[in-house]
Amino acid sequence: MEKIVGLRELRENIAIYANRVKSGQSFVVMKKSSPLFRISPIEDGNDAWEEVVDFTKIKKGGIEIKELIGRL
Repeated sequence: MEKIVGLRELRENIAIYANRVKSGQSFVVMKKSSPLFRISPIEDGNDAWEEVVDFTKIKKGGIEIKELIGRL
């Protein structure tokens, strides 16, 4: 079940809420009695991100953003 948290409360205690989300809890964030957004854990952390290109293989430490944009 989702719990309700105020935006100010979330901002002031972000580390606490981050740990709670990490442990499986979900929250609806409210501002002035209106829901703004929902925070919840990622369903499957192993498949959440896919590496498309490893730019450290091109240049140690990565590449400059200008070079990246030029390659697009």
